[in-house]
Amino acid sequence: MTTTASDPTTEVELAIGGMTCASCAARVEKKLNRMDGVTATVNYATEKAKVSYGGDVRVQDLIATVEATGYTAQEPAPPVRDEAGSGDGHDELHSLRERLITAVTLSVPVVAMAMIPALQFEYWQWLSLTLAAPVVTYAAWPFHKAAFTNLRHGAATMDTLISVGTSAAFLWSLWALFLGTAGEPGMTHPFELTISRGDGSGNIYLEAAAGVTAFILAGRYFEARSKRKAGAALKALLELGAKDVTVLDAGGGERTVPVSELTVGDRFLVRPGEKIAADGTVVEGSSAVDASMLTGESVPVEVAQGDPVTGATINAGGRLVVEATRVGADTQLARMARLVEDAQNGKASAQRLADRISAVFVPIVIALALGTLGFWLGNGAGAAASFTAAVAVLIIACPCALGLATPTALMVGTGRGAQLGILIKGPEVLESTRKVDTIVLDKTGTVTTGRMTLLAVHTSDNTDEAEVLRLAGALEHASEHPIARAVADGALEKLGSLPTPEDFANVPGLGVQGIVEGHAVLVGRERLLADWAMELPDDLRQAKSEAEAAGRSAIAVAWDGAARAVLEVADAVKETSPEAIRRLRALGLTPILLTGDNRAVARAVAHEVGIAPEQVIAEVLPQDKADVVKRLQDEGRSVAMVGDGVNDAAALAQADLGLAMGTGTDAAIEAGDLTLVRGDLRVAADAIRLARRTLGTIRSNLFWAFAYNVAALPLAAAGLLNPMIAGAAMAFSSVFVVGNSLRLRSFRAAD
Repeated sequence: MTTTASDPTTEVELAIGGMTCASCAARVEKKLNRMDGVTATVNYATEKAKVSYGGDVRVQDLIATVEATGYTAQEPAPPVRDEAGSGDGHDELHSLRERLITAVTLSVPVVAMAMIPALQFEYWQWLSLTLAAPVVTYAAWPFHKAAFTNLRHGAATMDTLISVGTSAAFLWSLWALFLGTAGEPGMTHPFELTISRGDGSGNIYLEAAAGVTAFILAGRYFEARSKRKAGAALKALLELGAKDVTVLDAGGGERTVPVSELTVGDRFLVRPGEKIAADGTVVEGSSAVDASMLTGESVPVEVAQGDPVTGATINAGGRLVVEATRVGADTQLARMARLVEDAQNGKASAQRLADRISAVFVPIVIALALGTLGFWLGNGAGAAASFTAAVAVLIIACPCALGLATPTALMVGTGRGAQLGILIKGPEVLESTRKVDTIVLDKTGTVTTGRMTLLAVHTSDNTDEAEVLRLAGALEHASEHPIARAVADGALEKLGSLPTPEDFANVPGLGVQGIVEGHAVLVGRERLLADWAMELPDDLRQAKSEAEAAGRSAIAVAWDGAARAVLEVADAVKETSPEAIRRLRALGLTPILLTGDNRAVARAVAHEVGIAPEQVIAEVLPQDKADVVKRLQDEGRSVAMVGDGVNDAAALAQADLGLAMGTGTDAAIEAGDLTLVRGDLRVAADAIRLARRTLGTIRSNLFWAFAYNVAALPLAAAGLLNPMIAGAAMAFSSVFVVGNSLRLRSFRAAD
């Protein structure tokens, strides 16, 4: 049966095991989607399948289908704290690392002896066999196992080609050593670049078998290490929340409990500087709450009795008593974690070019080898010569340079990127950089500094700016409010030192007051001055209006019964941001400013950096940022996202290309595809340029790696492939690939 629109559907997430390449994910996805009423998306990077099903289908049926395809499936276990980093992923990585170390250690002398005649002593071929045997059996076992699994299900992947090629090279070498003439004392591999037909009984290919295994294991190891971090964004998000909470008893007593024991309706205490443990409502006290890391709002939010607060935000001011309204999985933080996971699982599987080509290339090569064997046997060439030609086809097709194509380019590209402050997570990231045409920029901490800064001082007639800064700065220096700190820091920067105030008092929600050098000073909202029967003169009132129209906070300063100045405080635009926008446009990208701040602030920042008003999206809630990115994608755009806060993590994961500022939170960094170590937006343009250059290098490497093999296949099929020509072609293709990759070291950041 098939489900209809009225049939209820259920969603489940399955952990898939045994996948070794992107084509494995495609096979599992294809098999699941063939089931009636099932829609599945399989993500190779996270090794998860997100499945919607209905009708008579059960989870056990889904698991059985995956297992029948040759892989394992199970419902993921609940997340647990894993301080030691143990678990299946760790064991798999440890096993892969051991195999890689074995392969590299033993392969280097095998390759050296085969390629350098001076090292070919009397019985060198037997030492090569001794060293190569563990590489082809133990180290290459994952490839052989995957090839056997694929064979049982009638499929062929890169693992099939690697296993068949290395096995053919090794088995032929065994035959040549024990039954042919290759095992005789004094046998050498001379460099005779001639084309001739022979029986191959004196040729060994141990260096190809061992070298290919080592090269491709290296690529698999670095890929597995990158995949192991796939869930780190979720862990970083959940780690952001408070661990313990001070709960108030009915009698007024206090007790500290783990935040997991907090229930809806509990009242808990939040002291200055502490994280708010859960979503709730303020029932006592007033303060400023710093929500910038979660919401992107650069200006602290003033809260008082009756106002809602969000878990994981920081109490920057006074003492608060909060009544919990949402706890555990219902909090905004937990919902954001689910958004990140959904965005990651919703990404299309990264189909590497090599895997796509191998789906066609592998069966063709195997068919050509069998055809070559049959042709020469049918023409009376003899069993030895016929088998030599068939094995030569498999050996020349064995992807030695292909094993180097991606790892070397990625290694050089990422190494150069690290020197420039750009971290590339893996080869699957690079595919997106070519297609990206729109870049969404988070405002706070990305385009701006992310902290409140004193930008301007407007004074009334006959008032000295230095005196304003001295008196206002001294008073604000005694406050913990983020805006007060901005004023105090600005005053200290210009004056060097500040006097100590007397009779300091904080007026909740309005400002501060006190005595500084004998002057009765007020600093805060215009309403604070009105309470003391003071009004702003016309020039200061106009300055205040203009500042607020530009999205800045305007703070009034008065002393000795008169209003004296207005201070402008805002999240300042980074000096390099306008130049960064110009560079991004030069790459063919359309910049869009995205922020949770109000429209006036957003447009003022956009105007300053050169972004058009119609390219500004403001007042966006954290959980809606990923939706904005998805909406742009639905319009046919390929979207890059640059952000630094927890509120950006889901959007970074949803975007086709996520660029995380390294000065931001761990959640944002882990959700991004590229990490910009420095907080300079200009590095984003360099990162895209470098990623595009690295991708181009990988593609050219793949082309030449296949080109050398394909060009030599006709010679092999004709039985004219001298082993030294095969070795030289393979070596030259590898040298070419490495040399092409090394050109990335010359990449320079734009001046």
